[in-house]
Amino acid sequence: MLDLAVVVDNLRFMLLQGFLGLGAFGGGTLRLAIPAIVLGFLLGIAVGLARLARTPWIRVPAGAYVEFFRGVPLVMVIFWIWFIIPQLVRLPIPEYGVALTAFVIFEAAYFGEIVRAGIQSVPRGQVEAATAIGLTPAQAMRHVVLPQALRNMVPSLVTQMIVLFKDTSLASIIGYVDLTKAAQIVNDREIRPFELYLFIAVVYWICTYSMSRVARRLERRAAAA
Repeated sequence: MLDLAVVVDNLRFMLLQGFLGLGAFGGGTLRLAIPAIVLGFLLGIAVGLARLARTPWIRVPAGAYVEFFRGVPLVMVIFWIWFIIPQLVRLPIPEYGVALTAFVIFEAAYFGEIVRAGIQSVPRGQVEAATAIGLTPAQAMRHVVLPQALRNMVPSLVTQMIVLFKDTSLASIIGYVDLTKAAQIVNDREIRPFELYLFIAVVYWICTYSMSRVARRLERRAAAA
């Protein structure tokens, strides 16, 4: 029989500690997801621009970076950073640092491809017109190409952000106390997996659905503009 009392009794711990990261464990889904999205997108912009560079020594490494990280599972990247990097630098890395680093470098490959495709979707005539009025290539990219490309990228960017947000649950495999790990901790004591995992599924759905709604609103505004 469904018993939601276990959710109510542990709601404070799961939401404040597991979701927001306000607690002794230093975890939190939002505390991981938001910086990972921002930093991953910024690195993705650099990767996407590098993929379009005319110079081979910039373009080729960027392409290899994208193909490599798009070809391996995220969980493997997390394990590599968790086990290998501390041995190389001879310093311990906390769970938050491991998870954030893994998500940023992994998701930047996907963001980079979105940026590259978005830039290439801008008609070539726009660049030629910007050059004709005296803009430098950098100015044309900043003032003409990127604003149009960003509008084209919105659906793909939001989709990837939603994927990243859900993938933060993988950080629990190294002990990072996100929402999923918080539910696991409670379940180890209460042994009520159905109620607890149903609750976190609802939380994830609410967040991702809200992100989708925001994306649709941004698309409509962009189309009107």
